Amino acid sequence: MFNWQNFRSLLQRVRYCLIFLAVLWLSLGVPGCSFSPRNSQISSSSQPTKTASSTPQRFDGITINFLSQTGNITAFKHHISEFEAQTGAKVNLIAVPYNNLYDTLWKDWSGSASKYDGAFFVSQWMTDFAKTGYLENLTQRVQTDTALQWQDVAPFFQNFSATYQGQIYAMPLDGDFHMAYFRKDLLEQAKLEPPNTWEEYLALAKRFHGQDLNGDGQPDYGSCIDRTFDPMNAAWLFWSIVSPFLQSQGTAQGTFFDPDTMKPLVNNQAFARALEISKQERDYGSAQTTSLSNLATQLFIRGRCALAISWGDIGTMAINPATSKVIDKVGATITPGTTQILDRNTGKLVACDKFTCPYGIQGVNHAPYAASGGWVGIVNAKAKFKVKDAAYSFLSFISQPAQSNIDVTIGGTGLNPYRISQFKNQEAWIKAGMTSGAANKYLGGIGVSLNSPNMVLDLRIPQNHRYQTDVLGSVMIDFLTDKITREEAIQRIEKGWEQITNEVGRESQRTAYRASLGLNP
Repeated sequence: MFNWQNFRSLLQRVRYCLIFLAVLWLSLGVPGCSFSPRNSQISSSSQPTKTASSTPQRFDGITINFLSQTGNITAFKHHISEFEAQTGAKVNLIAVPYNNLYDTLWKDWSGSASKYDGAFFVSQWMTDFAKTGYLENLTQRVQTDTALQWQDVAPFFQNFSATYQGQIYAMPLDGDFHMAYFRKDLLEQAKLEPPNTWEEYLALAKRFHGQDLNGDGQPDYGSCIDRTFDPMNAAWLFWSIVSPFLQSQGTAQGTFFDPDTMKPLVNNQAFARALEISKQERDYGSAQTTSLSNLATQLFIRGRCALAISWGDIGTMAINPATSKVIDKVGATITPGTTQILDRNTGKLVACDKFTCPYGIQGVNHAPYAASGGWVGIVNAKAKFKVKDAAYSFLSFISQPAQSNIDVTIGGTGLNPYRISQFKNQEAWIKAGMTSGAANKYLGGIGVSLNSPNMVLDLRIPQNHRYQTDVLGSVMIDFLTDKITREEAIQRIEKGWEQITNEVGRESQRTAYRASLGLNP
């Protein structure tokens, strides 16, 4: 008898393998293939005007002050002593809580005297700081920096994470995509497949919720998502749910606004359905994930969750024998999709078919979300010339393969792969504790998302921090804690976003949004 489940499983594995191989092939820079937006001025054929020396430049007597968030400062701190020994520079790292990072840096760099010569922040904030002239243009330095090996940085992170209006303003240090994680041992025992849609995700979460998943005698959770510990995180994680409902025609279609009118894509059946899914998922998770930072990831690593949605951190944290109960029990795949997508003309949900979802597979539309775009390093344009050189040199040192190819394998740093060599070479991953099979699954899951023609770009327009944190994230916290209804959530988000757009200027925001999607003005 024909076994449809086995056939589907085989088909899915073949699909992922083929796509992952395509990722590696495309990442090598095949002619005619690029992750670059159409209006990008950064070309793979552009050559440096001179060749930089491999000998580290000396900065004796120079002190550089960098601002970061408390959560990932250790990812950069352990490189300081070696950099100082090589260059003679003195590096000070100052940390503030993530929720204060944007405002602290904005206040400092918009003032007459700055304390910080550089900073580490999420790449989507680059628009606000570059537009106002606060960021040093790094293009010439990057193009003449042979030690950096810029062409090894995957094109998406070159162009989305580092570039504003065709110029390089940030140093990529991290590659961020949301992925779905699952306990492969549990699914194999139950003869079940990883979730392909959000409905399947909820069904699996319901099945395993309340069972003892790690043998400690305590009931565990079907799904672990850090939903509401801060507004920005609440916004990012909800957007992974709503994205496949809103975008089906490819990356240039966008998910946040109608690119012609800047009307928010909020007051419609697709957004309402995603809010319902978000609240259903909440019921299969730990109530503690609504208040404690990163607890969902910790719960998954302890073997207490069947499923999770997060960045790439889980893959590396799962191999730490000191803390992980799920070593070699973790699978990773593209975030769930949907069989229904938004008809933007009517605001209704319609079936996903070859016309409405040209990139769908077997009637399922996937739209992996590049949440935040990853951590980057930036340099203060107002710093003294020699200080700027030292600050750039420090960022380059961290990003160079000798350092970064190890950093991305260390669980807890918050840094995920972003260089081609980090996807191609398994040696560092195996040395870190992954089996070859686990490395293939982890890197393949990221690779499928990275190469998706329907990948969702994070919001990259002026004041994006206000749209996502002040409005969307705050509303999601109220919605998931039952303070407001679904309809009230939709109205508040739409009204808040429209208010910001009108305040900043609808036409200028429309131009910026279209440019971020690679569309003509």
